[in-house]
Amino acid sequence: MVSTAPYGAWRSPIDAALTAAHDGSPEHVGVVGDEVWWTAPRPAEGGRRTLVRRRPGGAEEPVLARPWNVRSRVMEYGGAPWAAVARATGGPLLVFSHFDDQRLYAYEPDAATTDAAEPRPLTPVSAVGGGLRWVDPVLVPERDEVWCVLEEFTGPAPSDVRRVLAAVPLDGSAARDRGAVRELTDDAHRFLTGPRRSPDGRRVVWIAWDHPRMPWDGTELKIADVGADGALTGVRTLAGGPRESIVQAEWAADGTLIAASDRTGWWNLHRVDPDSGAAVNLCPRDEEFAGPLWKVGFRWFAPLPSGLIAVIHGRGVTTLGILDPGPYDDPAQQPGAAAGGGPAGAGPVDVVGPWSEWQPTLAVAGTRVVGVAASPTSGYEVVELDTRTGHARVIGEPHTDVVDPAYYPEPVARTFPGPDGREVHAHLYPPRNPDYQAPEGELPPYVVWAHGGPTGRSPLVLGLPIAYFTSRGIGVVDVNYGGSTGYGRRYRELLRGQWGVVDVEDCAAVAEALAAEGSADGDRLAIRGGSAGGWTTAASLTGTDRYACGTIMFPVLDLASWAADDTHDFEAQYLESLIGPLAEVPDRYRERSPLHQADRLRAPFLLLQGLDDAICPPVQCERFLATIEGRDIPHAYLTYPGEGHGFRRAETIVSALEAELSLYGQVFGFEPAGVRAVTLAP
Repeated sequence: MVSTAPYGAWRSPIDAALTAAHDGSPEHVGVVGDEVWWTAPRPAEGGRRTLVRRRPGGAEEPVLARPWNVRSRVMEYGGAPWAAVARATGGPLLVFSHFDDQRLYAYEPDAATTDAAEPRPLTPVSAVGGGLRWVDPVLVPERDEVWCVLEEFTGPAPSDVRRVLAAVPLDGSAARDRGAVRELTDDAHRFLTGPRRSPDGRRVVWIAWDHPRMPWDGTELKIADVGADGALTGVRTLAGGPRESIVQAEWAADGTLIAASDRTGWWNLHRVDPDSGAAVNLCPRDEEFAGPLWKVGFRWFAPLPSGLIAVIHGRGVTTLGILDPGPYDDPAQQPGAAAGGGPAGAGPVDVVGPWSEWQPTLAVAGTRVVGVAASPTSGYEVVELDTRTGHARVIGEPHTDVVDPAYYPEPVARTFPGPDGREVHAHLYPPRNPDYQAPEGELPPYVVWAHGGPTGRSPLVLGLPIAYFTSRGIGVVDVNYGGSTGYGRRYRELLRGQWGVVDVEDCAAVAEALAAEGSADGDRLAIRGGSAGGWTTAASLTGTDRYACGTIMFPVLDLASWAADDTHDFEAQYLESLIGPLAEVPDRYRERSPLHQADRLRAPFLLLQGLDDAICPPVQCERFLATIEGRDIPHAYLTYPGEGHGFRRAETIVSALEAELSLYGQVFGFEPAGVRAVTLAP
């Protein structure tokens, strides 16, 4: 029987504990012999990430028990934290980064000897600043080494850091001796990705860039020769520059070099001559075949032994396809070169299945391709594609409906008109609960979700945090505002110099459009976001009167101090492009900062912050709260010890979700079912 109750007051089987238990997704897939491995979240175990292996028969088991945490902190966001190789005897050899101390460890999970029963350290500990950190490892068995990126702090400040490619001996001789780590490159570049070795082992490529550019602004594709002694010589730049973003490079089995570059305005795949650097676009299309390089080791494409290329591609949404690069040296001969995208059947042959989003992680073995994908009706799963048959199947972390799917939202991709005639992309999640209907004439409250980055985007997939609200009668609209990825470089660069303007305007335009068309109650609109989305939320609350309240999570609130002292090295000069050079536009930094516009704040808000956040530290929140002290603005500030940038622990996620729902109940005028009220104090 369907009951009548106000929007927001509906009871739902999707509670905060259930949502927290299913937080996170599999990442960093790899093929080890005839097994598939990946990292997986464990919210109930302190938010650690474990490593899972899938045996040939289909059985899944953890490779590493608690407390091992397979996660890197390089550039704070981390990246590929493990590598493994199958051996003729003794089982696989694994090398991984342990989050707690950031050392590299070697482990032989199938070894029969006592000495190999536990992981053994390969790298030393440093007490200087953030210590020594490692990411994107590549095993080099013939040299008894693992090659990777080394991030080494040289002082206490976040900017006291250098990064190089390094070779770590597998015999453990560097576990107490930093001098035993062999540096493969100098530190001429501030940032770099892990090495990719050619099939004959004679060449290595990697990607590098420097302040003030971010990797989606401009990077360089580097190449070097590998000597008999393992040293890299003849380092040179093959391609790239200040206005060309190359985010991935891989060698094909025949020695062909493939790179993802946005030189056309879209990240397309190119065949790059390793001698001259000349590049041929393998599939010229106005869509993305890669994305923003937030983590070292992201992989949007993977060459197969046959010469085909598995590629994640799309515009706004992504799919997995198999591209035949062909022998084309003349761009006019290539699939897709003709107007309108080329003849029917040109370009990638896409996998058939329900998935609408693929994470930037791929692995190949023979004719098999493994990735991680989700859909509007399923969470992220490990999916295997057999390129011989075209058949795709879920082989790991299968989605299971924890409640009747009738409680899930039915999302709709929308495009709204924005300021200056630009398009604003968004995903609309209307309220849905089979047990309830709202009183006649009542319109639902809506929460605008602003994603992080800001150079990123929100995917169209099932997420229990969204269903937590929609199943209670609160609509959600996830906005891919100007500056988001997935729509080409031009759309991505709408935020150049305009952060705090375009994102705020686009979110408001979507909110106003929903109210104008009668989909949402214009008096009961909220906004929420974390990290860069927290900035957009705070800037919206201090810059517009569109919203009745907001939830601000681990935000940027004061631009000048964040760039100068408060954040980490990777994003320390991000604002050069998002706002402008501080020395040239200091007033803009002050005018845009919510901290300095707090006198315009009128709406109640919730502020959520991890106390171990090195990217957006708590001091940003503390300064903001000091500016509103004594004013009659209902708010709550909740802090979480042990949490960094983003919440991983189950108890934190529960607390944050319930507090957010309570805020909306108090402001929108409904009584949330089964949730204790958070105290909103002036």
